[in-house]
Amino acid sequence: MYSCKCNHILSDTDCNCNYYFALTEKAVGKSLESAKGSVWALFLTAYAVLVEEIEVRLAAEQLPSLGWYDVLWTLERADDERLRMNELATRVVLSRSNLTRLVDRLEQAGLVERQRSADDRRGAFAVLTATGKAMRKRMWPIYQSAIRELFEEGITESEAAAMGKALRRLLERARSGTGPGASAEQS
Repeated sequence: MYSCKCNHILSDTDCNCNYYFALTEKAVGKSLESAKGSVWALFLTAYAVLVEEIEVRLAAEQLPSLGWYDVLWTLERADDERLRMNELATRVVLSRSNLTRLVDRLEQAGLVERQRSADDRRGAFAVLTATGKAMRKRMWPIYQSAIRELFEEGITESEAAAMGKALRRLLERARSGTGPGASAEQS
């Protein structure tokens, strides 16, 4: 057992928070030496550390991972609580990579089921089960408490508004293809 620079107790793996310290303590490329570059590294580190802490809290309550919550919540919000796999992949927030394997595990746990499409025999829907909905509801109080303690209590309303404005603009720019390299791709 050892501690990282943030004093997390670790067994055999490095803490995600060390990523930021590595970027700030060692020489990095010129693009990350600007205020914007440092904020990028800080953004990634904050995301990783916060998600890691939420995962620890869920595990302490013997609940599934945040990736499972992400899929269950996405399905619960969908019409008829079902989505085609490709639609699910575009709507989830955390678990886009390995989504098929994640849905396999959710299906094995009885939290979702797959239904073949009547219109397209190759297509399948991921469908939330009653057990999946109940699990998502069991996970929410732990997740909600973590959001409040780790995020909301750490920023002011004006900081939240500024962060929200900047993040919405970045998302819009990335999704619209207007970021750097867009003109090269369109040529």
